[in-house]
Amino acid sequence: MNGSMVSTHGGTAVVGLGPAQAIAVRRIPPGKRALDVLLAGAGLIAAAPLSCVVAALVKLEDGGPIFYGQERVGEGGRLFRALKFRSMITNAETGVGALQAVENDPRVTRVGRVLRATAMDELPQLLNILRGDMSFVGPRALRPGEVETGSGGRHVDMEAIPGYVERTSVRPGLTGVAQIYAARDVPRRHKFKYDRVYVRRQSFGLDVRLILLSFWITFRGSWERRGRKI
Repeated sequence: MNGSMVSTHGGTAVVGLGPAQAIAVRRIPPGKRALDVLLAGAGLIAAAPLSCVVAALVKLEDGGPIFYGQERVGEGGRLFRALKFRSMITNAETGVGALQAVENDPRVTRVGRVLRATAMDELPQLLNILRGDMSFVGPRALRPGEVETGSGGRHVDMEAIPGYVERTSVRPGLTGVAQIYAARDVPRRHKFKYDRVYVRRQSFGLDVRLILLSFWITFRGSWERRGRKI
């Protein structure tokens, strides 16, 4: 198998990708993919008029690109290109690199603040769900080579944080346990704990519950305040 190893752990197959990595291949809950396709297809059709309005507003604000494509890490470490409505100024990462947005980030445009609060900037990712790159529910898709600033200003590779490999055993999602319950600015190592809870307890019923909660947060326009009392 090209040097890879397969073993079992707790009834779950583990595929060895190298001396320091192993990806757990977990069974997809029955109905999960069907739910993804149904909701993504319906969402693209229902949101088409709104998407046209959003595209116009993004373009009119500063004349920059409407969409923002970004390489992300998917299931099993596979890379894919995620598509979003642009919510930051053009060339927002010039001079700062792949820096995660924070509350009141000056790089976020006026239109972008509304888009991010309502999660409308992620509407184009419904296409990623239809293609099978993503699911509605799962850990947030991270960027390859992304780092986090740890104690003392030390940079920590995401891959070195406990739980990173486990969370890549499922497809990343638009929403999930960490997206809903973890505060925006907590360290990734804490968010990964939420992701691991989802990976271990995933089920069709849990997905439906998290999707309904996400719709409620979107209706309230409170995604930028997530992690606080819902």
